[in-house]
Amino acid sequence: MNHTAYDEDFIPWVETQAALLRDRKFELLDIPNLYEELTSMASHIRHQLASRLRVLEVHLLKCRYQPRRKSRSWRKTLSEQRARIEQLVKRYPSLRHDLPDEATGAYPIAVRQAARETGLAPALFPAALPFTVDELLDFDFEP
Repeated sequence: MNHTAYDEDFIPWVETQAALLRDRKFELLDIPNLYEELTSMASHIRHQLASRLRVLEVHLLKCRYQPRRKSRSWRKTLSEQRARIEQLVKRYPSLRHDLPDEATGAYPIAVRQAARETGLAPALFPAALPFTVDELLDFDFEP
């Protein structure tokens, strides 16, 4: 396999790799780049999940710590992020097992962002994620 095809034009490279897999011509596969792309895909999907959880957590914190400023826009963001997370988990069911770790990992960044957006000191927010996974995903939950 011409390894420069990967660098020259990604789409034809992917189509060629798919055809080689379909035709069981495994010896012609660009294994190093195929491996890299597959692991990158999984990483990208987990990153999407973490990003959506972070946005959700920011808005939940804002709702909890600035309840008088709760707006239709904040509620829309909560609903939108929950719907996108639900779609991701439906498409990739194994992500359900990653939710607790991804939510916990996203939380410190969410605190920094919530502090910036609210003007509140980061120390005012809990040190650990104050919401359960069930609360995060519950379309009716608002602090």
